[in-house]
Formats: sequence, C-alpha cells, structure tokens
Amino acid sequence: MPNRYKTVLLFGAPGVGKGTQGKILGQVPGFFHLSCGDVFRTLDVNSDLGRVFQEYSSRGELVPDDLTIRMWYENMHARTILSIYKPREDILVLDGIPRSVNQARLLEKYIDVLCVVHLRCPDPEKMIQRLRRRALKENRVDDAREDVIRRRWQVYEAETAPVLACYRPEIIREVDAVGSPAAVLQHVLQAVVPVQERHFSSRAG
Repeated sequence: MPNRYKTVLLFGAPGVGKGTQGKILGQVPGFFHLSCGDVFRTLDVNSDLGRVFQEYSSRGELVPDDLTIRMWYENMHARTILSIYKPREDILVLDGIPRSVNQARLLEKYIDVLCVVHLRCPDPEKMIQRLRRRALKENRVDDAREDVIRRRWQVYEAETAPVLACYRPEIIREVDAVGSPAAVLQHVLQAVVPVQERHFSSRAG
C-alpha cells in the first residue's frame, strides 16, 4: 500500500501530554499534527456524527471503531485536498488514535507507522489531576467530572493499552511524560528527529 500516510504516533494514557507535544511538533516544518480529539470536538453537535460522538463521549466511552476511522479519514482527506497537509512532504503526527486494537488494524489501510512515541506516567493520580486542571482552563465539560476521567482511564487500560502490541518493538520509543513540556519535548525529539532525517533522505534519493 504505497500511498499510506507516513506517520508518527503519540501514544499514552489520558493526560500524559500527547496533544501538547503534538502541537509543538506540528510547528516544526516537515511535521503535520492532527489530534483525533480536535477532530471530534469540531464536529457539528447537531449532525448525525456529532450526536453519536456526544452520546459516547459524555459517558467517557469510545466511539465505535468504524465510525471513528470514517470521521478521521474524511477529515484527513479534506486537509489533503486543500493542501493543508502534503503527504509527500510531511510526516503525519497523530494523537488520540488508534484507541483500540481494531482501530489499529483498520488504520493499516491508511497509515504507515514509522515510530510510536509512548509517553508514560507511572502515577495515574497525577494525570487525573492534570486532566481536571486542563478541563477548568480550557472549559472542557467532558473532562471536568472525576468519575468520567476515571472511566477514561479504565477504558484506556482495557482497550487502548493493548494497541502497543500491534507495532514492532523496534519502532517504539519510551518517553517519560513527567516533567516540564520542554523537558518531555527534548526526549520526544530524540525519538522523531531520526525518523524525519530518514524520510527526507528517502525523498532526496
């Protein structure tokens, strides 16, 4: 499948900073960041897709896989058509997807994963408090309730954590998510800079 998007996955539990690191990387020429959460949050809540998403999100549960991939691909395709994302030049940086083993399998048709950056935090309580602070700061109703946050952690442990086993161990890079965004970024760059170097070299060749 030669036309798959060359991709770096930012992977980890809720609150580890996937979105923060993705936004920073997205400012670097040659990387294009897309957060699946942002795709969902920009959905029209009055549309059929928007209502389905809201129904699941309000319970802290995952949207059905086929619907998630459809929403994601439609968004990606639109960005490609508009030349916001240039697949031949840019490495796609994804966070928030895949969230299940089945999603990972469905995505194989569309993405060629070059690297998985696994952001790790050994203390879930730190991440739960981080999510609550973010909810207040960014007015995210879905993250404001602790019961919903804890439900998300349970869903992550049961359904998302096993996704890591879908990828070859040699492309997985473990990064400690505890620390300042700049300190975490330093380690993320150590993981992804060689990937971008190889991508640029292959295009030049």
